[in-house]
Amino acid sequence: MIFFEFARRNVRLHWLRSLLAVIGIVIGVAAIASMGILGNSLVLSISDTLTDVGDTIVVTPHTGGGNGPPGASSKGISDRQVTEIQRAVGSNVVVPLYVGGDRIVIGGEVGAASIYGMRQEDIPELLDLDDGVYLRGQTTTMVGAKLAEEYDLRVGSRVRVGDKEERLRTAGIISERGVGFDINPDYALVVSDTFYQDFYDVDEWDQVIVKVRDLNEIDAVKAAIEDQLNRREQVVNVLDTKAILETLIETFNSISTFTTAIGGISLVVAGVSIFNVMMMSVTERTKEIGVIRSIGALQKEVLLMFLYESLILGLTGSAIGGLMSFVGGYLAVSVMLQDTSYLFVPSSLVYVLYGMAFGIGTSILSGLYPAWKASHVNPIEALRHE
Repeated sequence: MIFFEFARRNVRLHWLRSLLAVIGIVIGVAAIASMGILGNSLVLSISDTLTDVGDTIVVTPHTGGGNGPPGASSKGISDRQVTEIQRAVGSNVVVPLYVGGDRIVIGGEVGAASIYGMRQEDIPELLDLDDGVYLRGQTTTMVGAKLAEEYDLRVGSRVRVGDKEERLRTAGIISERGVGFDINPDYALVVSDTFYQDFYDVDEWDQVIVKVRDLNEIDAVKAAIEDQLNRREQVVNVLDTKAILETLIETFNSISTFTTAIGGISLVVAGVSIFNVMMMSVTERTKEIGVIRSIGALQKEVLLMFLYESLILGLTGSAIGGLMSFVGGYLAVSVMLQDTSYLFVPSSLVYVLYGMAFGIGTSILSGLYPAWKASHVNPIEALRHE
């Protein structure tokens, strides 16, 4: 262990340049780990937001558009086609929807909201209640969480819809659902299908949502719908949200890898700094190396002495960088996501270990050549070195 003590002594004697090298490692490790934590938190956040629609197939008319108020289309999905879809998907849940948007009046305020018309028995399949009850009759509505918050709507509040300002009583507030590929009810009103048909004079659905019970069957269910409705010509578009979800997660994983790689650049710079420190140390201690070799030290012992020095720098910098990465990760996640709940999950914490491992590895690699050079110094020439 005497050579390890020599290494410690040299780090202590040249504390300023050792400190600068350690700071480089700290920055590199903190950058890698913080970017990794941010990227992983981003992926987890997106996954949590969209997972509840990953089991969904959305069927829309091939002609596009809706048959509701704005953007109305003359052709939607008929009841017969809904029955064919139900036949194709077997026991999976089929929810036909009317989709539109309209003017709303709440108190003296005028605004706009999405309007969804649904069969009352289907609503619990897609939406959860935050307050109140599900629809009861044609004169009630359910209000999205964000819309209710914006207009201070509560159960029992009145909402007037359309130019006719038809009055609807709020029966329930829908739990916040986030962004979805099927429906986005947070800023919407949900009314009964019969109210929607009578109020907007429509008789064909705008889209059909199929909730697949077993995710492993989603491709088969999608193919069954295609076979049933698009045998001769394309009548409907069938969208598999699981594929979109996987593509999104893959994209965010790539972004995470890219940002982590950017953090790794600073670690490369730190490695160059350690290499420079070690080369200076070898030059300054050439005579000392000659003395050590002349009293019987082996080449591998001199090699280890210099590797110990780079290891001390790497361990110190990586340990401090690991701690700093929690601060950096917390700040990055707070600013980007406003939610730090993903900071301490295992898949985020593993980036701290990755960063520390890269920091230690970079330090040892940076010290390899200087250590090899020191171990191959000719002892006689080293003793003459001034």
